[in-house]
Amino acid sequence: MRAPVILLALGLAACTPSVSEPETGSAPTIVSLNPCTDAILAEVAEPDRLLAISHYSHAPASSSMDAATAQKYDATGGTVEEILALQPDIVVASSFLAPATLAALTDLEVQVVTFGIANTPQDSITQIAELAALAGNVEGGEALIGRIDAALRRYQHSGQTLSAVLWQPAGIVPGEASLVSALMRHSGFASHSAAMGLGQADYLSLEQLLANPPDVLLIAGSERSQSHPALARLEGTHIARLDTSMLYCGGPTIIRALERLAEIREAAR
Repeated sequence: MRAPVILLALGLAACTPSVSEPETGSAPTIVSLNPCTDAILAEVAEPDRLLAISHYSHAPASSSMDAATAQKYDATGGTVEEILALQPDIVVASSFLAPATLAALTDLEVQVVTFGIANTPQDSITQIAELAALAGNVEGGEALIGRIDAALRRYQHSGQTLSAVLWQPAGIVPGEASLVSALMRHSGFASHSAAMGLGQADYLSLEQLLANPPDVLLIAGSERSQSHPALARLEGTHIARLDTSMLYCGGPTIIRALERLAEIREAAR
């Protein structure tokens, strides 16, 4: 499959202006193909230098950005044709970028910088610093990191923990190595699903939950079982909703997630 994609991209390049080098002293233009880097770049890049964000950030179910902020930017499906039409200096993508797309952009001498998944707050802070430097706005990155550090200090819980289940879309639970699990531990919640022997993306049935309920049930999905009337009959279990926009990305999402988790913990207390 790789050869046809590259040939198509080369054909497009023949009728598309080459990617220009940024002017001396100016910030580079960027196209982001990852919803997590979208949210960070919207904070640290100059608005006119962020040419487009991923189409995921325009969809409420997959976005970690405020909808109004996301709509300020054009969105791209991540095809080579769309990227070349925008003529960015840099393409920022996930480390899971399709190999054919990466090969085509590399062959066309488009700079591609990839980022992996942030599994801890520190991972995310490192990514913010790297993205801010890439966007030519180190100070903006430092300001965002300062806000995250302040939230981590403010919402760190050192008292008694509460057992909690995060019931995600499709009825699955997060693994202990995920960022959202790290934030839950930071906020005073112990993973009840891990204690039940469940790991990353394992399915949690309604029957399992009713038979072994936690202190707190965080529902972040819309499965039929997640709104079953039997849940209301659970004694001693505080049930709360957690927006799906807080599940997968770091950056400014960390602040919102910590604030919401603290609110839930206070209500459960």
